[in-house]
Order: sequence, then structure tokens, then C-alpha cells
Amino acid sequence: MFKSRYLVLSAAALLVLAACDNKQQVPSGMPPADVSVLTVQPQSVTLFTELPGRTSAYRVAEVRPQVGGIVVKRLFEEGSEVKAGQQLYQIDPATYQAAVQSALADLAKARATLKTAEAKAQRYADLVKINAVSRQDYDDTVAILDQDKAQIMVAQAAVDTAKINVNYTKVYAPIAGRIGKSSVTEGALVTAGQATALATITQLDPIYVDVNQSSSDLLRLRQDIAAGKLAQGGADKAAVSLTLDGSAHPYDQSGELKFSEVTVDTSTGAVQVRALFPNPQKSLYPGLFVRARIEQGVREQAILVPQQAVVRSADGTSMVWVVGAEDKATPRPVVTGQGIGDKMLIDSGLQPGDRVITEGLQKVRPGAPVHAVAQP
Repeated sequence: MFKSRYLVLSAAALLVLAACDNKQQVPSGMPPADVSVLTVQPQSVTLFTELPGRTSAYRVAEVRPQVGGIVVKRLFEEGSEVKAGQQLYQIDPATYQAAVQSALADLAKARATLKTAEAKAQRYADLVKINAVSRQDYDDTVAILDQDKAQIMVAQAAVDTAKINVNYTKVYAPIAGRIGKSSVTEGALVTAGQATALATITQLDPIYVDVNQSSSDLLRLRQDIAAGKLAQGGADKAAVSLTLDGSAHPYDQSGELKFSEVTVDTSTGAVQVRALFPNPQKSLYPGLFVRARIEQGVREQAILVPQQAVVRSADGTSMVWVVGAEDKATPRPVVTGQGIGDKMLIDSGLQPGDRVITEGLQKVRPGAPVHAVAQP
């Protein structure tokens, strides 16, 4: 019983195999399948790479006092735009103004002492000629004169320092930009060199965008430039466009690639790339996640085919179907590059003039005749 069932099943399997084999045979009267073909023509293509990134401030300045004292005025509105050199705080200048007066008095005293020393040195110069005074007394007088001249310089430096300290009681903005919240109010005591900044100014226009690019991609790009596949200027000088994270609308200003790091991050294998963008409307803030589209060069004689014409295998290889001279379909293995819109860049495997099947792939078999219709 079991033996007969096995024989029946085997016969059924043979029938299925025979039917499948018959389907593989194309009847002699079957017309060629209609397919759409695209004749490959080389063209110039601008290559881009899209990378995630984050914005960072062009300049950041922490405002700190250079002298100690009581804050008597705050002269800005938090969150407003300030100009370079604009006064932000006023520290009580009374003690520093008094120090200026004291230094000026010391300078006047030193000048008076100098006049006496000059007169004495002049008299001794005449007396030493007639031996009315000893040479030693004359030399001592000249030395005292030189000391009094040096004392004038010390006193003048003290006056300058005192005036500088008075000027430091006015705290100015070192850069132009948007100022954040103030950490002190009127009446607060501040000290020179304190750890806490009085406020922070951030320059938003222009603004940096930092992205990380794979070191292998950057190396391949530079190899393409060296081999002449890309126009010069793509590796370190390129235009950059920007799309805000979570938004489909591109940023309305174009940026410029400024530099790429000379070292590779060992944990990620990436190289940091920095671009500079104008930000006249102050719509970009530091710390935003963005997507940067970097122009990496122009490839001359590039070959593009529609993406639906590329067939990918389970092992990751790619192929296209081409129509030969006898209008027969033939599979052709290719090496693909990056996608550009609805097209795929072909690095190798196709030549100019090849006719690539773009529609009707499900109807073709190796060596089967086809009716090729040129794609408009």
C-alpha cells in the first residue's frame, strides 16, 4: 500500500516537472515580447551626498568682569541683539576713580622731585669743573636724577593702570550677537576672574553646520578626483544645501564647505566636515539637527539608467537587461553607484550606445527575442 502511494506521488511529480519544462519552451509562433529600452548616453552629473548634522555657533563670548565691585546698572534686555562695544553693565567706579586721583598725585610729586634733582645736577656739573665739589658727589647727584626720572615712569604707569580699571567698571560686549539671560542683577557683588559669566553672547549670523562623513566615502571621493572622474574642487570646496530635521522645506540660504578634519574618529570611522551658512533671519539656532546635502564634484561621461531597470540579487549584486544587435535580451552584471533622483549611477558594466530594458522585464528571458520600443 505504501509502495503504490509512493509510485503515484512520484508520477505526479514527474508530470509537474514536465509541465514546467514545457513552459520554458517558447512556441515557435509566439511573437517577441514588447519592451521599452533606453539608449545609454554619457552625460555630466553633479554628485551629492546627504548627511545628518548639527548647527553650532560661529562665535560664543562669555562676558566676565575684569574688576570687582557692586553692579549698579544693567544696560541691556535679555534675549536682544547687541553690538560689539555696546556697554552691558556698570560697576560702581568710586574706588577706582579715587585710585586715579591718588596716582595723579604721586605723579605730580615725582615730577616736583625731578625738578629739584635736575637743578642740583646742573649746579654740580658747573662746580665739578672747578673742583668745588668732589667727583663722587657729582656722580651721586646724577644717579639720583636718573632714579627720579624712573620714578616718573612708575607714577605714570600707575595712573594708566588706575584709568584702565575705571574703564573696566564699564563692561562692554566683546562681539555682536544675541545675548542670553543675565546671571546678576543690580546690587550684586562681582569679582575679577570669577567663574560664573555675567552673560553669554552668541553670534548667529553666519552659523556653522557640522556633519560626519564616512572616511571611506571621503577617500573614494578623493580617489575619483585624482583619477579624473570628477571635476576638481569637490573634496574640500563645495556648495552645501540644508534641510531642517523634520521639515520637507529646504533652507533658503546656500552654504559653503570650509574644512574637513585631518583625523578619523576611531570609534565611528568618520571625519568631521564643517560648512558655513548665512543666517540673516536668525532662523537657525545652535544645536539644531539638520540634513546637509554636500556637492562633491562633477562626474564627466557618467552613465545613468532608471532605477527600475536595475535588478538586484539576493547576494547584493546588480544587473540590467540589454538588447543586443539581434534584438535578443541579455542580462548584464553592473556595478552601481549612488542614486540620483529616480536614476542610478552605473560605475561599470555599460557602454555608451547600449540599449537597456526599462519596462517589460517580467516578459524577458536570456536569449529570447524582444520587440524594443525606444523610450522617449
